Formats: sequence, structure tokens, C-alpha cells
Amino acid sequence: MPCLVLAGIGWWLWPTQPASGPPHIAAGTVQADLLSPDRVSRLAMTAVVAGAQSNRPHEPLTVSPAHCAVAAGPTTQSVYGQAWTAYVSATYKDAGATGAYTVNQVIGVFPDSEKANTAFSTLAKGLTACSSSTRTDQDGRTSKWTYKAQPSTQVAVAWTAAQHGDADWACSHQARVNGTSLVQVSVCQAGDAQPAVARVTDELARRVGR
Repeated sequence: MPCLVLAGIGWWLWPTQPASGPPHIAAGTVQADLLSPDRVSRLAMTAVVAGAQSNRPHEPLTVSPAHCAVAAGPTTQSVYGQAWTAYVSATYKDAGATGAYTVNQVIGVFPDSEKANTAFSTLAKGLTACSSSTRTDQDGRTSKWTYKAQPSTQVAVAWTAAQHGDADWACSHQARVNGTSLVQVSVCQAGDAQPAVARVTDELARRVGR
């Protein structure tokens, strides 16, 4: 079973949905910009359903060496800090609830483009500074990861985080800075997730940039 801490988005925070249906999502909010499970299913070409959500970045992960905190927790405070004005992280899981496939979307909005670019720069530099790490979860369990980043541009970076000991299990990530927003998408599975993460990121970035 893959290590579900890998997306760094707080798997223990499962939202409580009212029996009458999903909560109302106001237009113009970061929650409204998220792609729906149905849309992600079409883009990723596999059925996913809604899972955990968070409205603030989690604290930095416990990781060794310490300078790998960004690579290990790209959606945490290690990247987004405290300067954001709106934030949402949403994870969709495979419809069979096996943990074999997950998609995470993150949107962080900052007061201005300078702060968004600073967060993006922190992410890009952190990825190049770390090739592997050992992460410790809240229960004291450790997992080893290897990171491989592609050369970044001024507005985008893509990378892969692979877990040791789980054959072919890896998370493909993309991040884009778009005006005052820094968006991220990860797709985790056994096998090559890069085509899927690119399609989801393209559409999410377009929605945020409208």
C-alpha cells in the first residue's frame, strides 16, 4: 500500500458533508476554481471521488536532511508561508478507495504578484537543493523519497517524487505561478503520471487565470 502522506496535504482532515448534499461554493472563491471530480476523472482518464480538503497550508514536514523540507512538503508552509490571502488544497482519490491513485489540487492566492513569485522561487530553489530525503509522519513512521526536478522556467516547474520500496509508485507534480496565485497539481500512481498531471494543471491554471 503506498504511503498516503506523500501528497503533503493532511489526509486526516476529511470534511463532513451534510446529508442533503454538497456545501454551497460561492463564485469567485478559490474553492470555486477547483476542478470537479468528474472533470479530473476525464482529464486523468480514471474515476476519482472527492476526499480531504484544507483551507490553509500545513506546517512544514519533519524531514531529514532539514533543507529538504520544501521538496518533501511543497504544499506546506515551507513554500506558502503565512503571507497568502486565500488557500485551498483538495485531494481526490480513486473511486475504489484503494489508495492506488490520488490527485491533489492546490491554489494559493497572495496579496500581490511579488509575493506569489517569491513563493514560487522558494519552491523551485528547494527542489534543486534536494535529491532525496527521509520523512517522518505523525505516528513516527519513516519513508524515503527521491526527487527529480525538470529545469524550471520563470513561471512553471515540474518534478517527480518517488517512494523507495514501492515499485513504480511516484507522484508527478507541476506548479505554476499565475499573477497573484501559485497553483500546484500532483498525480500519484504506479507508473507514469506526467501526461495526466500536465492535463489537470493546464486546465486548473486556465481557471485560476480567468
